Amino acid sequence: MSAITVRQPTGKTTMNAHAAIRAKRQTQLLELTILMPCLNEAETIATCVDKAMAYLSQAGVAGEVLIADNGSTDGSQDIATRHGARVVAVPARGYGAALLGGIDAAQGRYIIMGDADDSYDFSKLGPFLEKLRGGADLVMGNRFKGGIEPDAMPFLHRYLGNPVLSFLGRLFFKIPTGDFHCGLRGFNAESIRALKLKTTGMEFASEMVVRSSLAGLKIEEVPTTLKPDGRSRPPHLKTWRDGWRHLKFLLMYNPRWLFFIPGMSLCAVGLCLVVLLFFGPLQLNSTMELDLNTFFTACIMMVTGAQLLSFGILSRYYAHITGILPTTSSSDWLSRTINTDRLALNAGICFVAGVLFFIYACARWAQVDFGPLTNSELPRIIVLGLTLIVIGLQAFFSAFLLGVLEIPVKAQRVIEPPKA
Repeated sequence: MSAITVRQPTGKTTMNAHAAIRAKRQTQLLELTILMPCLNEAETIATCVDKAMAYLSQAGVAGEVLIADNGSTDGSQDIATRHGARVVAVPARGYGAALLGGIDAAQGRYIIMGDADDSYDFSKLGPFLEKLRGGADLVMGNRFKGGIEPDAMPFLHRYLGNPVLSFLGRLFFKIPTGDFHCGLRGFNAESIRALKLKTTGMEFASEMVVRSSLAGLKIEEVPTTLKPDGRSRPPHLKTWRDGWRHLKFLLMYNPRWLFFIPGMSLCAVGLCLVVLLFFGPLQLNSTMELDLNTFFTACIMMVTGAQLLSFGILSRYYAHITGILPTTSSSDWLSRTINTDRLALNAGICFVAGVLFFIYACARWAQVDFGPLTNSELPRIIVLGLTLIVIGLQAFFSAFLLGVLEIPVKAQRVIEPPKA
């Protein structure tokens, strides 16, 4: 998390600024902080601050406008200060880093964040604050419901990136929002601070929503508008790089869709084909027949599926014991059922079965003096035996990797004294 520290002239850190800010916040708590990350926004920062200040005044809200500056070199800080905003410097670079620093420094009970490029209207924040006052922990703006002006959002973002990533967010995490990456959103400050968000780049937007959903926070959305930003320079957002970072984050926080579902699908299809083709070719019609090549492909599918399942077990188990993901009935069952000994034992059984298949096939082959095979029965047995051997080896070494992942957690339990 980005650090803001108070330093003496000697340059030595004398106190943690987070503690100082929170101590001050206890006596000067405001209702609302309007937070804007900033990196060289001199062309638009004044307009944004003026609109935000006007909203606070007209709505009679006790609040502040806070600029989390990420190292601007165009005078954005001075402009914001002259127009009534409070500026906090965040040395760590990145969209997420700037927002983390701003969230730490905010004095409001609620925070509404938005970009300082004048693409969002800070004079119309009433619906966000109303939802927050009503008990919502996170209120997302929805630009598709509120209106997107021409040229306000690139074509790929509007018709591919945002819809696809929003759909995946709803599918993976059951998040009730249609605009997963809207930059204008409000939240209860303490609820979001308690999540201990970590990412420093553009994927911070995804982390906030995903972690809020996993923590069971109340998420709502309101329509909002988007207009072309007022800057003459290109935006900081990079379509493919940042799109990939968002997608990568969504997948890493959902082992079920990343590993379990693809792995189970491959294993199921592969196993069905192996059973159907083990005793001979399958004639589909007069011109199409599934034979040894398909059987071999099915075995490869089983090997790949088993590897994905082992990855899924390891990742979900690790996420459970470290608290990265919340406990569920499935993860609780997994932690009680899966261990190094049990996984290694089952891997050994699979390996031995594969070796027996292989020995049987070699014995049959020896009966014909290792000459040409006239049917495909023995190749099928050999391929199946090798498949079981490979799966057994994968599972065996995965069992020991599971044990390695447990070491720091068990060591921490030994170090920490028992709670009274």
